[in-house]
Amino acid sequence: MLDVGSGPGHHAVHLARAHGALVDGIELSPTQHRRAMAGHGSEPGVRFFRADVADHLRHAEPYEAAYGVRSFGCIDPHHLLPALRDGLADGAPLVFSALHTDNEGHGPSGTVAPRRQVIRLREEEPIPIDMWVLTPQVWEDLLAEHCFVVEAVELLRAPESGNPVVVQVVRARRLPRPGPSRVSSRPRTHRPPVPHAAVGAGAIVYGERGLLLGRHRRGTWELPGGSVEPGESFEDTVVRELAEETGLQARRDDVTLLGTLVDRVGEVPRVTVGAVVTAWQGEPADQPDESVGEWRWYHLDDLPQGLFVCSAQILTAWRPDLPIDRAPAHFTPFRTDGTTAR
Repeated sequence: MLDVGSGPGHHAVHLARAHGALVDGIELSPTQHRRAMAGHGSEPGVRFFRADVADHLRHAEPYEAAYGVRSFGCIDPHHLLPALRDGLADGAPLVFSALHTDNEGHGPSGTVAPRRQVIRLREEEPIPIDMWVLTPQVWEDLLAEHCFVVEAVELLRAPESGNPVVVQVVRARRLPRPGPSRVSSRPRTHRPPVPHAAVGAGAIVYGERGLLLGRHRRGTWELPGGSVEPGESFEDTVVRELAEETGLQARRDDVTLLGTLVDRVGEVPRVTVGAVVTAWQGEPADQPDESVGEWRWYHLDDLPQGLFVCSAQILTAWRPDLPIDRAPAHFTPFRTDGTTAR
């Protein structure tokens, strides 16, 4: 087990004594490392290293679990998270706490940028430090970009009346690494969709140049598509979403419906209709105020990792032989007259 920012070593020692864990404590501060070694250097089951955690992980065997107590906010996540992605075993849990609201009542930031904070330790002068005080959603997005799935976020408020400090505790898990010949998929976020967004359509635009995919702002690669509006047919949804997201123009007659895919996200049932667009006009381009862009053509034998789950489900319903890993969904094909088969 890896303790990121182990400080004087109390947490590592507790886990070793109470649970029999084997813990490596990594601490960059020479003062804190000396304290750990002086107080617990001979503790069975615990090893302390003075090192940058990313440097340490480059040379260590993959860890089965990792945690950090108030340390993650003190390290640039673009430095820390890639190292944890590469240094943790598949399925390894990652648990950490990070500041959410400080002593002055200043809440978290929605952008990944440091701000000046002060750490107060007992019997020591306050220590100014750059910290990343981020919203739970930003942490979730960052973790998803680095192959982690967030399982829970809890906000812990200070017990004293009038104390504004809030700490968030994040529980995540390292996603399995895809095999060399398979394409991975993942959700955009692990929050259930809002009810009006639980019925959608996705369009396969495939031709001589390949398959059209765009990148969502949360990192997934996706087919054109989106939510069905009230009173709208699935064909009309495909034509509208294709134009809104890519600028490509198609007609209803150019849309062939494949069928419905049904799965569940949390407590929300989700219905997705897959479709194939057989003809279109124009060149795909990023559109203003759309969440998906960077439109590119991909050969079917060279699809990108991290497909959006719904897009992956549509593609494997269309071509079951495609080597795409995705969450299961119940697929019901449409008949040629546009109704679902029984």
